[in-house]
Amino acid sequence: MSLGVLLVEDDRELRRTLQQALEVEGYRVAAAASLADARALLAHAPTDAGFDLVLLDLGLPDGEGSALLAELRQRSGTPVLVISARMDEGPKVQLLDAGADDYLIKPFSLAELLARMRVALRHRGRHARPATRRLTVAGVSIDLETRRVQREGQDVHLTPTEYRLLARLVRQAGQVVTHRQLLVDVWGPEFSHHTHYLRLYMAQLRAKLEADPADPQLLITEPGVGYRLTDGEQRDR
Repeated sequence: MSLGVLLVEDDRELRRTLQQALEVEGYRVAAAASLADARALLAHAPTDAGFDLVLLDLGLPDGEGSALLAELRQRSGTPVLVISARMDEGPKVQLLDAGADDYLIKPFSLAELLARMRVALRHRGRHARPATRRLTVAGVSIDLETRRVQREGQDVHLTPTEYRLLARLVRQAGQVVTHRQLLVDVWGPEFSHHTHYLRLYMAQLRAKLEADPADPQLLITEPGVGYRLTDGEQRDR
């Protein structure tokens, strides 16, 4: 299962940008715009599909992010990276002493954020594998950064759910992804047993991407386990 990130950020544009960027990198992201939203997501996260890391803004509409940091440190060692425009050294040091793993000052580059996330995860014994972002195989070209899918040079229109399912398989191209992993990562933990969703959407993807949907060469069924996207002629991380 991909690593889970709780993103707590009240700026809608930044929240959306970070969520999309992290999902391209293979993370499973839940976004919250307030302390209340973050607490609700934490309270309802299943143990096996919870959060491996928290990105935490400080100035939130219903309070200070530092309050959530204190709550997290009372019950878990989940790494917390503070992301804030505040540059004063005193509060920064206080937050680090209170248990924050790192403090990034806005604006920051995505490359720096990803590097610091990897360090924080590594300190907890977790490792974020680089996710495949671009893939060309069996006449199909998929670019997760531009969200563009083509077959034989022609753009293919996918529904949002079809795209999320395909993107999840692309990120682990060549590897089997179990039914449960796909259901949790694409639809959510509450859908972990709804395998008929997978059958329906996989059939739709094959109809759009396979030369012969009845004899798939791209989207392979691993009976009783899950699905595998054939490793590509070209793949970029």
